[in-house]
Amino acid sequence: MAETPDMKNLDEQQNYALANNSDPKNVQELTTYVQTLLQQMQDRFQTMSDQIITRIDEMGNRIDDLEKNIADLMTQAGVEGPDK
Repeated sequence: MAETPDMKNLDEQQNYALANNSDPKNVQELTTYVQTLLQQMQDRFQTMSDQIITRIDEMGNRIDDLEKNIADLMTQAGVEGPDK
């Protein structure tokens, strides 16, 4: 799948954030660091999931339009379509 501009910007932001974070010095910093990483992963996963769902919905709409157009063409040609 091709990377969208939003995904590229997100990658750049995450890489920048990771590069600018100093190594955790204690358990509390480590916990915060891990929580931040997990939140970033969850946010990215949610964004990707939303994009996939949107594309599936768009594809469904296009298929519905295609089926309608085919049925219209069959009607115009005098061919009976399949019963639903």
